[in-house]
Amino acid sequence: MSTPPIIPVPPAPPVAVPHNLFEDVLAIFTGTLLVSLGVALFNQAGLFTGGTAGLAFLIHYATGLSFGTVFFVVNLPFYWLAWKRMGWRFTLKTFISVALVSLMSGLHPKMVQLSQFTPLYIALIGGSLMGVGFIVLFRHQASLGGINILTLYLQEKHGIRAGKLQMGIDVCIVFASFLLVTPMAMLASIFGAVVLNLAIMLNHRPGRYLAV
Repeated sequence: MSTPPIIPVPPAPPVAVPHNLFEDVLAIFTGTLLVSLGVALFNQAGLFTGGTAGLAFLIHYATGLSFGTVFFVVNLPFYWLAWKRMGWRFTLKTFISVALVSLMSGLHPKMVQLSQFTPLYIALIGGSLMGVGFIVLFRHQASLGGINILTLYLQEKHGIRAGKLQMGIDVCIVFASFLLVTPMAMLASIFGAVVLNLAIMLNHRPGRYLAV
């Protein structure tokens, strides 16, 4: 009598281990530190980025108002969507993250001053810093409000890739700012938006990482 074939047992699906409070606090601080440093570098170089930060840059450059203040206020209308769609934990973490970026983006220039810079290099470094910072926040169920909330919601509910949607919106915002920056700054800003969103698109995919 022949031996019945051995059927391999498929591996058990990975079990998501919730982050504890200390991990969330450390991640939110790290993520906002990286994003705010990228924002400060962009600000010193006269560059733009996308999302609500891009809108804040537009208002900041046009009016002279503090970027941190404008960024905090611009995000206020989006918390209702976050509360209704993403839950109170996500909303609270996002509110804290936005507040920290608003605060730290004004502190970095007191610590780091650029006397000479190449716009494309600043775009590469700043875009990379912000992209990694966003990923850290996303993986701990936080964001920086505004359009990030919308793209994360559409990804979770309808499978639309957050990185691709964010990239499209960001490019539109950067092009809308062409009246306020030089052609070189515009080119560098577009490059920075691409770098930022490539980092998100390549490293934040549904099913690759379970943020709990």
